[in-house]
Order: sequence, then structure tokens, then C-alpha cells
Amino acid sequence: MSDITTETEEFDAEVPIDNEGPVAYTSETNPTPEQRAETGRVAVINPAAATGRRKEAVARVRLVPGTGQWTVNGKPLDVYFPNKVHQQHVNEPFVVAGLEGSYDVIARINGGGITGQAGALQLGVARCLNAADLEANRPGLKKAGLLTRDARIKERKKAGLKKARKAPQYSKR
Repeated sequence: MSDITTETEEFDAEVPIDNEGPVAYTSETNPTPEQRAETGRVAVINPAAATGRRKEAVARVRLVPGTGQWTVNGKPLDVYFPNKVHQQHVNEPFVVAGLEGSYDVIARINGGGITGQAGALQLGVARCLNAADLEANRPGLKKAGLLTRDARIKERKKAGLKKARKAPQYSKR
């Protein structure tokens, strides 16, 4: 049992390591606007419109080239969504695409609660950015999962139960 040896293999110095070739995977996020300028591909700023849905909420969103103003049901974003988490959630597609402050957002939202409305607005904004410039924005938005509708909805009430799964209290005698 004492035959344990500690041998280390040495790398052959003559074999070159290729760090410049294409990589099949990456841990990096989307390129920043500066990196996009280096590659020569910059997102085009076009107006766009789309619909986003989440739970019972429906958001009709229009993007217009501008300075980054948000109008949600006639109110500014921080008035309509006072919670900072919801504001970040809604703004995430712009951060992923590297287009903060490039568009004015005009949205009409109805139905659902505040979190469902924030999710619907996020999907609507992501779909608008996708429609505005498919080549530049789609890969990053798709990788971040922003173009996928969250299909989870409230389960229906069943007969004989109080709610979808809650049964009345059982009495043995």
C-alpha cells in the first residue's frame, strides 16, 4: 500500500495551444455596446410593437426610438411599478440587449396582478426588441430566456373541493 507515487506529467512545450480559434461554449454574457462597436455589428434602432402575456395580464407594448422614457397606462414606470424589483424585471431586456436609453416605451396593461403585469411587460419589451432587429438582439434575448412565455397559470377549481386541491376537512365520526 505504500507504493503511492506522485508523478506529474509535464506538458509538451512544442505543442501549441490555440486560444484564438472559435469556442463552442462561453461563459460570457452578451457583448457590451463597446464590444459590439469593435465587431462592427450594432443594433438598429427601429420602432416596434408586440404583445406580452403572463398569468391573466396582457401588455401591449410599443417601442419608439428616444431617450428611455417609460409610459405605462399613462404613468411613468416608477409610479406604476413602485417596487424596484419589478422595475428591474421590466428593464432586463434592454440590459441584455445593451440598449438602455435607446427607446421610449409606451405600454397599455390590463388584467392580473402587479407581478403578472411586470412579467407581461417584460415579455412584450423583449418581443419588441426582437422584432426591431432580429440579427443583433435575438441571440442574447433567447439565451437569457426572455422570449419564452411563462405558461404557468392558475389551476381550475375542482368539483367537491374548496379550491383547486384543498379538500374540506375530513371527519371520521
